[in-house]
Amino acid sequence: MKLVLATKNQGKVIEFKRILAELGAKDLEVVGLDKFPKIGDIEETGATFEENALLKSRTICKITGLPALADDSGICVDALGGAPGLYSARYSGNGDHANNLKLLHELRDVPDEKRSAYFICVAAYVRPDGFEKVTEGRFYGSILHEPIGDGGFGYDPLFKPKGMELSSAQLSAAQKDAISHRGIAMRSIAPYIIG
Repeated sequence: MKLVLATKNQGKVIEFKRILAELGAKDLEVVGLDKFPKIGDIEETGATFEENALLKSRTICKITGLPALADDSGICVDALGGAPGLYSARYSGNGDHANNLKLLHELRDVPDEKRSAYFICVAAYVRPDGFEKVTEGRFYGSILHEPIGDGGFGYDPLFKPKGMELSSAQLSAAQKDAISHRGIAMRSIAPYIIG
């Protein structure tokens, strides 16, 4: 079976493939949107992570005629009222590095005890036969004062998982998959994909 991941983000594609393989999806061919260059960006017009994930997976399933898996993920910072939230990927308008700098700037006067945050991932799986399943995972921690580590992507260098002394960017792929928002959401949805 072929599964289309509704993303062009290669970090997510690698992470999804790895997690699904570890969960037993050995006969599953997982491809990203780079294999479908005629499909443009799907505008995330939903008001929630779930609406955006379903919008992407439904659209990709309809266009390709293949099962599709999409996620909408973000980081929610308590001191910022949950921002950047839905707008995490486009927070600065200039990519990961600029997003991290903007977040650090916004939190420049916020003390450690008020820098709590969590990553959220809502995964939506849609099949051509109309089946749909949505799952959610959350990854709790806090925002560091500077980026640490060179693994992962996005806000990983700024995020310190609860109970750990490392940033997400310092964790091995296996460590991160075991506790991350995406790992939790994927483990919940994998049985519906693998069948």
